[in-house]
Amino acid sequence: MSGLDPADVFRQEAHEILETLEGALLDLAQRPEDRDLVDSAFRALHTIKGSGAMFGFEAVASFTHEFETAFDLVRNGEIRPTHHLISVALSAKDHIRALIETPETTEAIIGDAILDDLRQLVVIDKCEAAAPSTTEATSANAGRRLGWRLQIEFDSHILRNGSNPLDLLDDLRDLGSCFVTALTDAVPLLDDLEPESCFLSWDVTLYSECDEAAIDGVFMFVRDEMKLVLEPILASGEAEQILAPTEQDIVPAPSKAEREQPAQALKRGGSRRADERGIATVRVQAERLDELMDRVGELVIAQARLSQLASLTDDLSIKIIAEEIERLAASLRDTTMGARMVPIESLFGRFRRLVHDLSRDLGKPVEFVTAGEDTELDKTMIECLADPLVHLIRNAIDHGIEETSVRASAGKTELGRIELTAVHSGAQVLVTIRDNGAGLNTARIRAKAEEAGLVAAGAALSDHDIHQLLFSPGFSTAQTVSALSGRGVGMDVVKRTIEDMRGTIELSSAPGQGTTVTLHLPLTLAIIEGLLIRVGEGRYIIPLSAVEECVELTSADEKTRGRNFLNMRGNLVPFLRLRELFHADGEPDRHQKVIITSSGDTRVGLVADQIIGSHQTVIKSMSKLHSDVTMFSGATILGDGTAALILDVPQLIAIGQGRSENQRVSEAA
Repeated sequence: MSGLDPADVFRQEAHEILETLEGALLDLAQRPEDRDLVDSAFRALHTIKGSGAMFGFEAVASFTHEFETAFDLVRNGEIRPTHHLISVALSAKDHIRALIETPETTEAIIGDAILDDLRQLVVIDKCEAAAPSTTEATSANAGRRLGWRLQIEFDSHILRNGSNPLDLLDDLRDLGSCFVTALTDAVPLLDDLEPESCFLSWDVTLYSECDEAAIDGVFMFVRDEMKLVLEPILASGEAEQILAPTEQDIVPAPSKAEREQPAQALKRGGSRRADERGIATVRVQAERLDELMDRVGELVIAQARLSQLASLTDDLSIKIIAEEIERLAASLRDTTMGARMVPIESLFGRFRRLVHDLSRDLGKPVEFVTAGEDTELDKTMIECLADPLVHLIRNAIDHGIEETSVRASAGKTELGRIELTAVHSGAQVLVTIRDNGAGLNTARIRAKAEEAGLVAAGAALSDHDIHQLLFSPGFSTAQTVSALSGRGVGMDVVKRTIEDMRGTIELSSAPGQGTTVTLHLPLTLAIIEGLLIRVGEGRYIIPLSAVEECVELTSADEKTRGRNFLNMRGNLVPFLRLRELFHADGEPDRHQKVIITSSGDTRVGLVADQIIGSHQTVIKSMSKLHSDVTMFSGATILGDGTAALILDVPQLIAIGQGRSENQRVSEAA
């Protein structure tokens, strides 16, 4: 087994630190007076800078040093964490991530532009903060020279004479805090470029008490080979200062021994750290957890076969061993599944930046609130859930939250609100996205659906049925196509993805009050508790989380072949005869059973010949050849080595709804 690459370890650690930094910056935009948030952001920057230099990421260390210096001023109370400063800081964080993950494709000019914006904000803020409070101070300060603005242009042949403009600019920096901007307007195309000629010029802002003679001294030997324009920077009642790095902030380049020492420590012990509670954690590759889960699944199948064989023998010792193996396998299964569980906080944190950026781009002030971040889901579920939530949150802000003027005319607060919550509900997790916008425009949705030919004009549809049209492929109510919406791609993808995860999606809305989308998700995609049933000679698995109750099909219900409804305590529930659906051979059992399943608010009964019992189901994916078989979501191996198909309950419910609707239409005709 090969050792860990120190650079890869740094990238993993940096990813977590940058997530912490982004969270601190977003919180700071809401609570600019919170000193703990400022300290948290500064610590994250300092760690990235030091670790980057240690592992050879010099560009990261250099860029982060400038970023850190600005936040040192925020920490010292010299400048304020304004919304503009936070936006630039978030862009700087994104650039640091790019320098770490894809340094070969990251342009340095992007970082220079971000740093220029950062420096200008710092200068402006410090000038405002240092503004004198009295007229006398203003008058006394007015006219004082704070520094110089320089326009520098060298003759094109200066490089041939052995002079280096960069050395001269470094000498200029020795005079004081200095901001240098390269002007590239005169740089020709590559075919016309002469490598030995200088085509650059520079604009320089120098904050220093030096006189003009000191600046002339820097260019003493090239004064005849350049154009130099000097303009003093005068104070107009405001004390202008500049951001300058201090000596102690500069991180020296590490020696070879210093670089090798942490690398060897990582190879020996892996990446180990302790959280706030003092619990040691070890970083493990995701692929190893997946492989472990596969092995546990095979063990569960082998244990089921052993239990079945033990039930056929009278040897007590074999039965005892089988029971012990079953207990250990169940414990190992639960432990392994627990190791794969990840707090949904790791997913929720990503959307804070999304809401922040969309709120800024659309000009809609939006408050983002989360709850239930400690709710745990399988890591595979977390990965699959990211894209659907992005679509839903974008839709909530773009379509749901009204413009500020519209909200004001409706008597609402200027601030829109997006709530993202997660909660355990039995063997499921409910993820809810709620906004306080205008709600769904039912009439508009129907009009668009009729225009697209999805429904017949004048057809009797409930509001729930009309809202479900939003999940149709290509459907959109947007007036124009924008970067966010209008192409009809999104909600159908959301529904398909959630159903692929064996989940369901609910949609509810109240005019003028907002829209709520609730996702019902299983805890894991690897091993589930299922109900094993028999239909004819075949055996099938129904996910236990979708089962409400089991009843016997009465003789009265059996005789009404043309009307497949059960009377469940006063409520009519449609049912499907699985024998007919699966074309099972032979005669049905005399006493058939009905398994009442639910998906959201919809209930459908599934008629089977026999209910065998509960079964720990290791889910195996269907092959690509069976991708068009929508009634099954997967397969599993039973204790006797035979395969059993896992029923896709939402698809069966959709079939049941369609049949009951057709039956109502035929009866009405």
